[in-house]
Amino acid sequence: MERKNTEGLLRQRLKEKGLKVTHQRILVLSVLEQNGGRHMTAEDIYELVAEDYPEIGLATVYRTLQLLWDMQLVDRINLDDGCVRYEIGHLCGGETKHNHHHLICRECGKVIPFDADLLDDLEHHIEKATGFHVLDHELKFYGLCSECMNKTE
Repeated sequence: MERKNTEGLLRQRLKEKGLKVTHQRILVLSVLEQNGGRHMTAEDIYELVAEDYPEIGLATVYRTLQLLWDMQLVDRINLDDGCVRYEIGHLCGGETKHNHHHLICRECGKVIPFDADLLDDLEHHIEKATGFHVLDHELKFYGLCSECMNKTE
């Protein structure tokens, strides 16, 4: 998604919620867009935003990330390493799609995004069997990446 489109979506959603479009909010979103595929901590994001906007505080970055998450513009993932990480939301036509999963290497810690969503049939089965409508899901696979597998062989 182009930056202009995402920035426009952010402005629209902020306006719908009666919130201001601030330079800080745009900068945080831009850093996440420019680092697509990375799973960044709030501190990672803060360091990059502070390069262009040194007066920003870490607390502002945390509040902005919470707001962007609430608005479904960013995704947050816990990789069981004690840190919450963020990435740009996976939007399709203004709606968040949940077809982005993670492969986590137990040896080197690398996180590899996996975009195929093979759980649609399971979601339909759950809804039919229980009446529960699944809005989102998160899937993490733990194992060894190809580089670590090559080292062990």
